[in-house]
Amino acid sequence: MEILKRELIYIWYYFSVQLEQIFGWWVLGMVIGSAVSVFAKDTIHRAFRSLQGKRLGILGVVAASALGIASPLCMYGTIPIAASFSRGGMKDDWLAAFMMSSILLNPQLIIYSAALGGTVLTVRIVSCFLCGIAAGLLIRFFYKDKPFFNFTGFDEPKSRDTDPNLLVRYLKNLWRNVKATGLYFFIGVLLSALFQRYVPAETMTALFGGNEALGVLMAATIGVPLYACGGGTIPLLQQWLWDGMSVGSAASFMLTGPSTKITNLGALKIVLGIKRFLLYLAYIMVFSLLTGLIVNLIN
Repeated sequence: MEILKRELIYIWYYFSVQLEQIFGWWVLGMVIGSAVSVFAKDTIHRAFRSLQGKRLGILGVVAASALGIASPLCMYGTIPIAASFSRGGMKDDWLAAFMMSSILLNPQLIIYSAALGGTVLTVRIVSCFLCGIAAGLLIRFFYKDKPFFNFTGFDEPKSRDTDPNLLVRYLKNLWRNVKATGLYFFIGVLLSALFQRYVPAETMTALFGGNEALGVLMAATIGVPLYACGGGTIPLLQQWLWDGMSVGSAASFMLTGPSTKITNLGALKIVLGIKRFLLYLAYIMVFSLLTGLIVNLIN
């Protein structure tokens, strides 16, 4: 009994220290994320729609990827809005760039990731932006004369931010945000405390440190089953980086995690079909592995 009590005290200590360091970023992320969702979402989507018909070429892919990062929608919100863009004549390469970067990153997750330090935050933003651009360019060159997506059955989503009182509208969105991310965030902090207590730092360094391709590949692979919520993975990543995980391995994890999140995969399989869905998975794994290796070489 004394041993159990002592272990619980240790775990609570690690939990409270981690929570103190990261809680403010979580709150700030929700506050800003809800503000973007309530007050800027329609503006972002109108900006994307305004690209339609313009002769931007590859620059359109770049703009679409940037707007995807700015969009606050999750994948199940992004696909219906992308379906409405597609019905309006939006090109598949622009849609691919927008959807890819939207899966990987949003304003709220950017704020969360600031807790990992400036270097990791920069790597995350740049790698997600380039991942969206690369996806759009691949569709542009290999599916130029044939459709890539099938949005049949997807209607434009109805907004839940409809309360006439702006403050009430914002507070309702913020509360939905808390309910959607809160549990995963605290589970992430708890897992981080357990890692800190029971997994030696040398183990993390051996597995994910250095510039070895195996470490980057392992980080990319564990992103598949471990990723449930962006906010929940930040405490884990922070602890792993402290314990010796390389920035390149972290980059790979941050790419494969959201892009292979089970709810995202379910939605994507519907609009892609099995053949293109497998191409998507292959693209993610190859891009994340190469990104991790390049980041480690630079860093």
